[in-house]
Amino acid sequence: MKAMIFVNFKTYQEGTGEKALELAKICEEIANKSGIEIIPVVQIADLYRISQQVKIPVWVQHLDWQPQGQSTGWINLEAVVEAGASGTLLNHSEHQIPPGTIRQVIKRCNQQFSNIAIKQFRILVCCKSLGQAERLAKFEPDFLAYEPPELIGSQEKSVASEKPEAIGNLVKMVPEIPVIVGAGIHSQEDVKTSLNMGAKGILVATDVVLAKDPKKELEDLAKAFKS
Repeated sequence: MKAMIFVNFKTYQEGTGEKALELAKICEEIANKSGIEIIPVVQIADLYRISQQVKIPVWVQHLDWQPQGQSTGWINLEAVVEAGASGTLLNHSEHQIPPGTIRQVIKRCNQQFSNIAIKQFRILVCCKSLGQAERLAKFEPDFLAYEPPELIGSQEKSVASEKPEAIGNLVKMVPEIPVIVGAGIHSQEDVKTSLNMGAKGILVATDVVLAKDPKKELEDLAKAFKS
């Protein structure tokens, strides 16, 4: 599989509306130049417009399990797929959900695409600890992201600098599921450490979305995958 960078736009002003579209186009440009799969993870309100104007996969930040019909206010699988989503985050530390709900969402996605040879919709489940990751791995998500919440948004420390052994332990714990590393990732050294410990990619937000020059910052992170 390709190396991966997930860019979570969160609900930052810099990742909303026209600025979200600009940032998604930067993701596309760097993806095309680097050969790395770079995935904008956007707000529902921006999904359709962005997916119509970039050719890279676009993901949403959350999804619910409720089917189409009488489900007012829930984020529906069929709706986001029709709007252009190729995947979703689940259980980010800023939007945690019960394990049973995670299981329901994954089950429904698997049922929806069970007759399709190539999976059309992927799920990355965020975990705040190795114990939680071990439990959630039983639901067989497409990816597991390791994000200790105390390091999210940090520009000085990262999970790669503070807990590199934990990354390696998680990779060994769930060899069948690609591990993505988040929480404070902000340098080439963080990327290299994560990859050396067996991770398949990174999940970033603040470091790119709030950067003075998001393009330069994303290019810098992408270079670490090649060195």
